[in-house]
Amino acid sequence: AAMYSGAATGPPRRDFISVTLGPEEAVGVGGYNNSKAWRRRSCWRKWKQLSRLQRSVILFLFAFLAVCGVISYTSMGEAWRSITNKSLDDQRTEQEIPRLKLANPAVLPAPQKADANPGDYPELSLQKPPKLPHVRRGPSNLQIKAPQRDMRVKTRHDTMRAVEELVEVDKVEKTEQSIISWRGAVIEPDQSTEPPSKKITEPEKPSSVEAEHQKDPVPINERQLAVIEAFRHAWKGYKDFAWGHDELKPLSKSYSEWFGLGLTLIDALDTMWILGLKEEFEEARKWVANDLVFDKNVDVNLFESTIRILGGLLSTYHLSGDSLFLEKAKDIGNRLMPAFKTPSKIPYSDVNIGRGTAHPPRWTSDSTVAEVTSIQLEFRELSRLTGDEKFQKAVDEVMKHVHTLSGKNDGLVPMFINTNSGQFTHLGVYTLGARADSYYEYLLKQWIQGGKKENELLEDYMKAIEGVKKHLLQRSEPKRLTFVGELAHGHFSAKMDHLVCFLPGTLALGAHNGLAADHMILAETLIETCYQMYAQVETGLSPEIVHFNLHAQKGHKDVEIKPADRHNLLRPETVESLFYMYRFTGDKKYQDWGWEILQNFNRYTRVPTGGYTSINNVQNPSNPEPRDKMESFFLGETLKYMFLLFSDDIDLINLDKYIFNTEAHPLPIWVPA
Repeated sequence: AAMYSGAATGPPRRDFISVTLGPEEAVGVGGYNNSKAWRRRSCWRKWKQLSRLQRSVILFLFAFLAVCGVISYTSMGEAWRSITNKSLDDQRTEQEIPRLKLANPAVLPAPQKADANPGDYPELSLQKPPKLPHVRRGPSNLQIKAPQRDMRVKTRHDTMRAVEELVEVDKVEKTEQSIISWRGAVIEPDQSTEPPSKKITEPEKPSSVEAEHQKDPVPINERQLAVIEAFRHAWKGYKDFAWGHDELKPLSKSYSEWFGLGLTLIDALDTMWILGLKEEFEEARKWVANDLVFDKNVDVNLFESTIRILGGLLSTYHLSGDSLFLEKAKDIGNRLMPAFKTPSKIPYSDVNIGRGTAHPPRWTSDSTVAEVTSIQLEFRELSRLTGDEKFQKAVDEVMKHVHTLSGKNDGLVPMFINTNSGQFTHLGVYTLGARADSYYEYLLKQWIQGGKKENELLEDYMKAIEGVKKHLLQRSEPKRLTFVGELAHGHFSAKMDHLVCFLPGTLALGAHNGLAADHMILAETLIETCYQMYAQVETGLSPEIVHFNLHAQKGHKDVEIKPADRHNLLRPETVESLFYMYRFTGDKKYQDWGWEILQNFNRYTRVPTGGYTSINNVQNPSNPEPRDKMESFFLGETLKYMFLLFSDDIDLINLDKYIFNTEAHPLPIWVPA
């Protein structure tokens, strides 16, 4: 409608009013009625009145809330499904308890808390246990329901104790959710090779139930019993005449000191555990608890104290679960750390563990390459157990530095490295014997320990083996034995240390872990040579060093021995490689060769009043000239490898679960993350 009004005195003026009526209003029916249609039209008018920016902001907020709602719904749905599935799984488990088995047990479950009660730990089982009863082994105070067995019974039960029944299955169910127990040692299932967190984690308690498929026990055989008897004879001499000291002098019925830290006792701890010598182990444990003190003003060799003391304590901790050994390992580990305070980070050779100072030998500022590159397994494991990354960081820096150095010859390294400059010295001399041997061994073993992830280590190892093939391998006459010689400034020497006999076992271990098949072929030829280093000698015992004949001479054997080299120190390297070769091939000849060596040790080195002695002359059966010294590694390595060699149970220190350090102390392979 429109209305017009005029005025008589001014220009005309028009005013307009526009009114829009809906159908109802137009007919005079009602007004605002709160209907949905009316509200929609009202909201639309308000929306159109907003600016474009305001409308955009509102639309963005609505879209954001919608996305958040979808995500929340998904998360809640997954959580609800997992709860439902877990409930269903629990119901199934209760119905299937009689056939409960673990399909894929982890490499090693995770170690115990440092403050755990040792009495709560299960023990290392000597052989694979039977279905029922479940068996474990270890010292009496660490046993779980451990009835005593007569040693005269020639079965696994000679050195193991049987648990009467499987423990309650509800404990199994709880344990399987977090850890898997294996022979008294536990490790977190998801480990990685990354440096450990500075925060110390608390591992789960070990399960008291074996989580593997159970098998019938493998009997202890006559040869293993002979090793046990030999160990007890050696231990008798040590206990009677050298208890708590470093090394036994069996002829003079006295002892010698190196560091004054009970080296023989610590080196032998895990051997006693593996052999099932429970009383002897418990007696030694009491000495460690009450008398082993590292706070003393004494210089120790970094390498020797690491592989023997730190390695021995860590290994015994893993096998027994007894936190005493971890605490002692942390103590000595911290006291060895001053060795790394050098300009190059290449550690000094000697540390005063009481004063916290370190220094090189008095006659040089060099360290040997083998010593600074053969402490890594132990310090890395100490970091993993304690959560303190400083140990692994220190030794990893050494390996990374050596990886970048010049002076190598197709992967072969010189024997010395300067602690100030960090550079190789005495260039041009290459050997797999003393001062370089375990560098090559630890390249492979670190790679395996860390889950086969550290490619620099593998690269250096593979290059080195190719360097050995190219520069150091020769054949002797008349038997055409393959041996590893030495290279000095381009000149080949047919000299081979007994120490080099670690190599067949290392090559076999690499082949077992997926490396080149020709490594195993080379291992088989080299172990034959190492055996001949015994078999071609009058006493059947190898000298410290041999020289091989490169040219056939009438009346000459392959092996020649110089007067200065004809001593035997009861070394383990050949027996070590025999163990690996038998474990990976099953060829009984390796056991037979080891048995010959043990018999000759008994014939020419055994001392009637207790102990075994090194000898000066392996070429004189009537008078081998005893040296009156029993090295700690005879108990820590030689007899341990003998016992393992004669066993037919692959789970007696399973090589897919453990890696041996260079002193034969088994440490766990880390479970991949």
